[in-house]
Amino acid sequence: MKLTILDEPNLEFGAGARHIDPRHGITDYGPADATNTAVRTIRAGIIGTPAAVQGLRRWLDKCTHPIEAKDSRLGHLFVPFPGFATATGFQSRFDWDPRLQRTIRDRDLRQLEGLKAQDAVTAAVELYLAELAILDEEPGCDVVLIARPEELAERPTREVDADAPWKKAPLPEPVDDFRALLKARAMRYHVPIQVLRRTTWDPTFKPVNTEKPRVQDEATRAWNLHTALYYKAGGVPWRLPREASDLTSCYVGITFFRNGDNTTLETSVAQVFNQRGDGVIVRGAPAKVSRHDLQPHLNRTDATNLLTDALTRYRNEHRTLPARVVLHKTSSYTRDELAGFRDAADACGIDLLEMLWLPASDPVRLYRHGDNPPLRGTLLSVDKTRHTLYTRGSIAFYHAYPGMYVPRPLPFRFVEAESSPEALAEELLALTKMNWNQTQLDGRLPITLRTADRVGEILRYLGPHDRPQARYAFYM
Repeated sequence: MKLTILDEPNLEFGAGARHIDPRHGITDYGPADATNTAVRTIRAGIIGTPAAVQGLRRWLDKCTHPIEAKDSRLGHLFVPFPGFATATGFQSRFDWDPRLQRTIRDRDLRQLEGLKAQDAVTAAVELYLAELAILDEEPGCDVVLIARPEELAERPTREVDADAPWKKAPLPEPVDDFRALLKARAMRYHVPIQVLRRTTWDPTFKPVNTEKPRVQDEATRAWNLHTALYYKAGGVPWRLPREASDLTSCYVGITFFRNGDNTTLETSVAQVFNQRGDGVIVRGAPAKVSRHDLQPHLNRTDATNLLTDALTRYRNEHRTLPARVVLHKTSSYTRDELAGFRDAADACGIDLLEMLWLPASDPVRLYRHGDNPPLRGTLLSVDKTRHTLYTRGSIAFYHAYPGMYVPRPLPFRFVEAESSPEALAEELLALTKMNWNQTQLDGRLPITLRTADRVGEILRYLGPHDRPQARYAFYM
């Protein structure tokens, strides 16, 4: 048994400058692609009711100027937003073309109130798709903001088994998720969308038939939204540093989700990320739950095809193959899967293939003296193959633990690896920071797996012959 405290990984920003925190890095140095002229001006579309379009525009116009941080003694945790303008922060601005602003009549949305929940979601999606079709014909639109209709109730919460998220879990009522269904149907178009609730720009608003939501402070909301929009428009807010001696690496996350009718069929999905953070989504073959370990697995041929397809997509995107591939899988590896993944790596000429199993939970916990949880970056190696990493915990840079609940560590198991446990844990820790939906530095899951549930929720609405969009930006 061995205990190690890992350093907080750096991120790379403008001119190759480095910092451990996304917000401080962008404020001080600008985005990683500050020389990319294509994202210095972002043409954004908006779809919503006239009041929603006006309210969202007013708040985004306010965000062109600095927004003060939340009044707190934790000055490193709550950071002022520098303003979304060419001279500060992201060094970019929005270009609001009136032709890219599409309004939906209030009376059309009010008609949703008399429908059953499922029918209301379907009808709302069709209203927004009609406007997206018009925007898709406009040249130069980079991203579309969707003001979620207030008339729709929130989807009932699905009960998920933390140890087996692929298990059958029926909803209290069969209601599709508006966000996921719209994103799935909108993949026929070529522009990523960002779905926003009214509470983003109007924190005083209380949604229908729900308790008043807990809303982040204004500067944090501005940071998170503008980071996501910048990435969806083609920008690179930050990336993982790469030393000249490092092998070019590709990280593949393999997880499982249920198809649209929630039957016993499970399907695999791979998310492929390079060190720049560019993501490619790949849908694999159906999987089967083993009677031996009650986990989903692929046969040898399907495992080979999945990794081959992922590497082909990678090569098409980046014009080259990586020297090293690291697999992050949410279920254990069978002999057939190991053989299939090795077959694919050998056929593609991959020099180094490393395979990790990341279980959903682990009984091992660590405790510190006092009230604070273990430091983020604490690695416990129980033996040569079994390891536990605290990706959430106390953070020295913040002088606090920024979470609300006792943090759950991230377990990982060596299946086939040549790197040291410390080196692979450092990568996992760094990959938790490659999330452009939020700018706090302490995500729990690596980006290869973090979006698995949401990606699956979107892909489950696609038919077997529908080809999903490859860019990760379409699923955020």
